[in-house]
Amino acid sequence: MHIVQRKRIMHLITNGQAGGAQTHVYDLATNLRQQFDMHVAMGTGGPLWNNLKEQNIPVYRVPSLIRPISPRTDIQCIIQVIKLINSVRPDLICIHSSKAGILGRLAARLCGIPAIFTAHGWAFTEGVPGRQRQLYRQIERLAARWADRIICVSEYDRLLALQYGVGRAEKLVTIHNGASDIGNKYRARPNGANPVRLIMVARFSKQKDQQLLLQALGALPADKNYQLDLVGDGPLWEKCRETAAGLGLEDKVNFLGARNDVPALLARAHIFVLISQWEGFPISILEAMRACLPVIATDVGGINEAVVDEETGFLVNRNDMANLQARLQELIDNPGWRLAMGQNGYSRYRQNFSLQAMLAKTAMVYNQVLNKSKDW
Repeated sequence: MHIVQRKRIMHLITNGQAGGAQTHVYDLATNLRQQFDMHVAMGTGGPLWNNLKEQNIPVYRVPSLIRPISPRTDIQCIIQVIKLINSVRPDLICIHSSKAGILGRLAARLCGIPAIFTAHGWAFTEGVPGRQRQLYRQIERLAARWADRIICVSEYDRLLALQYGVGRAEKLVTIHNGASDIGNKYRARPNGANPVRLIMVARFSKQKDQQLLLQALGALPADKNYQLDLVGDGPLWEKCRETAAGLGLEDKVNFLGARNDVPALLARAHIFVLISQWEGFPISILEAMRACLPVIATDVGGINEAVVDEETGFLVNRNDMANLQARLQELIDNPGWRLAMGQNGYSRYRQNFSLQAMLAKTAMVYNQVLNKSKDW
């Protein structure tokens, strides 16, 4: 009997901390392991490393793969990735996040290994600081030549790449993120309960704007009965705590830190909020829609491909505190709106953003590149 050997795929990501790109890699590695021999490499450890180890997925460290730009360290990283490729001997390397995306694609090209880069939001998208945006636009134009395909997690990102000449049209494909469904117990909540519970799940960083959310809540009438759960960690965590205290919100805002029980936290919430300066296509929003939560989010990146304004939630403009305050007050005051928008969001999630759909489309791209590589 002829046994077909699975093609070996190595994923490379900058770090293993909690985040949307890391969730994406975990879903691919664990759910496509029957079709492909999956391996994962990363610069630093964290939840992704631990979770993959629990699933017996081979994982590797690339110590010099760090987020800051450093010519000396970056050259060391390319050398380390080349050595890892020669050791693991993958048939295909799939690369995630901007820093790993640039160095990993170059290493794959030097090794003659086909590469797929997944852009989880471009580093030159609107909202990123100007000089950084210009630099990454130039770098990504060059690095696009080293990828056999580029997967964009939103149509916004695909069109942005075309606009700035990052990759040819035939190289670029949109595959929206997906989220696995969960049990009904994570969707049941007393909708009319007081206090109304809001939740934001995000790192405390320049990209996310918990500060604006706190300021908008601080401007609400004092009699509004709500609680805000802020889930995540990051460099701006302490600054946000100081902002909350300065606004007199200590009794209304709960800083929960990084958590591994997010579905349970979403299940007790009534409104999901994601305020950002820039985004790709956040998995956290899909998880909120899966939990039947209405979503208030900044209209940046591909968010409006998930959230339909005034149907599954509200979209607000970047840095528009007055609009954010008004939308928060509307949903806090209207349990009927919360229920209807949450149900609409769940239906949209089921129809468009299932995990299985994302896996099938991604596996198809993998096989297209692998089959093409036979002719090289």
